Amino acid sequence: MIDPIRPGLSDLNLAGCALGIRFSFHKKTSWTLHDGAIVAWKREAKHEKETMIERAQRSAAKIFAVTYLLGMAIIMVVFPRFYAPYLVWENGEETARRFIHHEEAIRIYLAGSFVHGILMIVLLTSLYVLLRPVNRGMALCAAFSRVIYAVFWFIFILDMLGALRFLAAAGALHGFGPDGLAALAGAQLDAGRDAYYIGLVFNGLGSALFAWVLFQSRYIPRVLALWGVLSAVYEGFCGFAYLLYPRFGMILSPNWYELPTMTFDLLLCFWLLFRRLKSPETVMASPSAA
Repeated sequence: MIDPIRPGLSDLNLAGCALGIRFSFHKKTSWTLHDGAIVAWKREAKHEKETMIERAQRSAAKIFAVTYLLGMAIIMVVFPRFYAPYLVWENGEETARRFIHHEEAIRIYLAGSFVHGILMIVLLTSLYVLLRPVNRGMALCAAFSRVIYAVFWFIFILDMLGALRFLAAAGALHGFGPDGLAALAGAQLDAGRDAYYIGLVFNGLGSALFAWVLFQSRYIPRVLALWGVLSAVYEGFCGFAYLLYPRFGMILSPNWYELPTMTFDLLLCFWLLFRRLKSPETVMASPSAA
């Protein structure tokens, strides 16, 4: 006798064939997906996962480009306007003397530098998200190196704030006199400069690793990625040479230490902003297709 509530097995199988699903009944009713349906479901889930990764990478690329341009704009405004006019290269004491009557300008520069440091964290995070699917280990090492650079950047800011505190001659510091306070503040500024160049070595290392992963990924032209590797190695070498031999700044101007890397970063920003990032599947398939 046919149960009007539960259809017969043949009826279910007939309906299941149309849906690509096979139903089987034992003592307890169990529904089993057809192999073809399982494969299709897994393929769809994998496609959705790749789409999510691709979207995250595209968003990270845009965030990197916009953040870098914003940080560059900030530092290009505050450095020449509020810091460079009072800077005496390789002479922290004389620089400190010039700070005495321009504390407000120096603090504006420090505020801009602080924002620039925060943007550094955003930059390294976005680069890590962008390159993690390509080489997770190397991208993590690169991000860690850039974190160390950011830490030394904030140490540089703290040393400048300490120099301003010395110049304020609060409390017992007043007994050192103007010359003694300028000498103390100058020593603080020199220590901050050394901290910056220690960080520059780690920045060069991190940038070189990031550029190498970009070279592996083929997200950007390999010539551009190779330029990024070479410019970052050059930057790290200059920072290390300056620490070993401070007069290296007289041989090669510090203005040239970071210029090649800046050109790479700017070109990378424009590429990420105006050219569509290739999907990981396309990038991985392109070498075999060739």
